[in-house]
Amino acid sequence: MKLVIVSGLSGSGKSVALHTLEDLGYYCIDNLPAGLLGALALELTQALKPVENAAVGIDARNLPQDLYQFGDILDQLQTRGIRSEILFLTCERGTLIKRFSETRRRHPLSNGQVSLAEAIEHERNLLEPIAKRADLFIDTSKTTIHQLRELVQQRIERRRESRISVLFESFGYKHGLPADADFVFDARCLPNPHWQPELRPLTGRDAAVATYLEGEPQVEQMYHELSNFLDRWIPAFEADNRSYLTIAIGCTGGQHRSVYLIERLSKHFVDRYPSVVTRHRELS
Repeated sequence: MKLVIVSGLSGSGKSVALHTLEDLGYYCIDNLPAGLLGALALELTQALKPVENAAVGIDARNLPQDLYQFGDILDQLQTRGIRSEILFLTCERGTLIKRFSETRRRHPLSNGQVSLAEAIEHERNLLEPIAKRADLFIDTSKTTIHQLRELVQQRIERRRESRISVLFESFGYKHGLPADADFVFDARCLPNPHWQPELRPLTGRDAAVATYLEGEPQVEQMYHELSNFLDRWIPAFEADNRSYLTIAIGCTGGQHRSVYLIERLSKHFVDRYPSVVTRHRELS
């Protein structure tokens, strides 16, 4: 049985992720006490019709002692042969505060004596044992519901057994760093198509921008050095049993240089890693 544990901050999109997995045929349970993970796995694997794919939501509403002992609970599952992956959703504090204020929802840890900001930080601390064991982080600060659904589908459902899922993501530094990236590379030193009036409204996906950048020796040098670096190290992460890897490249606005490099690298690696996912954060 494949078990996906969905956790993360309140308001970060856990329900959306669980509903997406449910639509994909996973047997889903929300707000399961972590101490019952072993009993649930036993029940599902010994049923008359064993469940092949299951997903459970575990959040800060759990008993504190179960959260503190989460590492031990997970180790017990592994000794019993239960394959598990942890998807952890995170989000910037300011974005979470805005979401709660717009929906008028109450944070599960806030009350008359605890402010929303304090509740968010307390929740981060409570969930730290789960975050430490997470296989995949998704930062939803700049992600819509539809984009989150697509990311869950692409990164979890499309990943083949024993193969690593690689996300190539472009972004703009002026909009902030992606918090969920494993590698971050800076393309701001490269010639910028933004200063060419005819290229400014286009993106790195457009042929005219690609032609311009391919004619710049610095761009070619960076592409080849990045592809050689990743040719060497992606297999090392896969050999270390990593299931997910996120590689981000940024430029000033996330429109031209980073988009071009991400598109080119994705095409380079997709034949070897069928679960390659491409995302352009600022173009969404």
